Amino acid sequence: MQKSTNSDTSVETLNSTRQGTGAIQMRIKNANSHHDRLSQSKSMILTDVGKVTEPISRHRRNHSQHVLKDVIPPLEQLMVEKEGYLQKAKIADGGKKLRKNWSTSWVVLSSRKIEFYKESKQQALSNMKTGHKPESVDLCGAHIEWAKEKSSRKNVFQITTVSGNEFLLQSDIDFIILDWFHAIKNAIDRLPKDSSCPSRNLELFKIQRSSSTELLSHCDSDIKEQKPEHRKSLMFRLHHSASDTSDKNRVKSRLKKFITRRPSLKTLQEKGLIKDQIFGSHLHTVCERENSTVPRFVKQCIEAVEKRGLDVDGIYRVSGNLATIQKLRFIVNQEEKLNLDDSQWEDIHVVTGALKMFFRELPEPLFPYSFFEQFVEAIKKQDNNTRIKAVKSLVQKLPPPNRDTMKVLFGHLTKIVAKSSKNLMSTQSLGIVFGPTLLRAENETGNMAIHMVYQNQIAELMLSEYSKIFGSEED
Repeated sequence: MQKSTNSDTSVETLNSTRQGTGAIQMRIKNANSHHDRLSQSKSMILTDVGKVTEPISRHRRNHSQHVLKDVIPPLEQLMVEKEGYLQKAKIADGGKKLRKNWSTSWVVLSSRKIEFYKESKQQALSNMKTGHKPESVDLCGAHIEWAKEKSSRKNVFQITTVSGNEFLLQSDIDFIILDWFHAIKNAIDRLPKDSSCPSRNLELFKIQRSSSTELLSHCDSDIKEQKPEHRKSLMFRLHHSASDTSDKNRVKSRLKKFITRRPSLKTLQEKGLIKDQIFGSHLHTVCERENSTVPRFVKQCIEAVEKRGLDVDGIYRVSGNLATIQKLRFIVNQEEKLNLDDSQWEDIHVVTGALKMFFRELPEPLFPYSFFEQFVEAIKKQDNNTRIKAVKSLVQKLPPPNRDTMKVLFGHLTKIVAKSSKNLMSTQSLGIVFGPTLLRAENETGNMAIHMVYQNQIAELMLSEYSKIFGSEED
């Protein structure tokens, strides 16, 4: 009887223990219901002797893409050439002019593009929200030039892309902005000159194709494991480059046939389809065509400014509407009758902008390349009278179109200076505006900053000593 009681007690104790264990297991399962997959992974790891295995991705295509990404680092990380803070203003987007708004940007220059961050790249990457990317500028086919007339700030240069975007970059420190200018210019010069630059994706794709045998074998194993339709799409992408090359060859052959069949420039000019240009032509060519030594367009602009612009604040420094300036340029090039008193040219800054553009687009500046070093040597002379005589001697040696046009232009600018109390344009201000436009070296070298100083000084001397330089030989 005693044994029966003990056995019953043991059974009850065992049942209660089982029930307690079951309740505990039920509570654990309920508490960790959203971690079932994790608990399964842990149990699998415990049963394997010290071997940790990563979960297998359900999407092999995504897995292969991650492997490719890990094997080949992003190009931006490999090819960053320069980075630092600069002042930036975007003034055009796709050819559409924007209001100039300066801001400080962390600029990162790589082999084929520039990226603009609001803060340093590391801080930007750590604080960046999903989907927000830095502003990127493709340098392929881009153009870089100094742009003093675009801003009253010093040390400003402009980058224009093939897509019509325009950016101004600036720094108050001379050697920093010069270093950036040369770095970006060198990057642009290394890229193809045409606008049909290969995209970054194509470059990355070629690098992936030309990578190691291990990478290719890994891709091959992924292809075999994929579904037939996925395998076909990937094989198509692998062979797409070859078909792309054949398409380009066909386009090139058609273009060659078209070019050989097109009429010559002389024929088109005889038929009146193409007319001789004013903007972008050599100064002596324009003067020979008009049978004069000063272009007609230059005289028209000067007359308009002296008629209604001498008292205008910031004349020649303030920029006019670029779209209207381009419209004026088109009319002049088409040899249509030009009336600058028309209401569409009522903004005098459009007229001054077109005149500056004419001189800026001359294939050879108003001060010929062959005279550049001689003018620089003349302005270096310490004695003022000696300096004036040297510059006057050089002016008299210039070709008649250059000498006469120079005399007319600087004579006009002296009238601007005479009204400086109203238009706020001093000799120094006009020297800064016109110096680099009228006088520049044929090949820019490392001493660009020194040249800029001399350019301004020469223009200032021509203005301040106009009567002595352009007077008669007896003076």
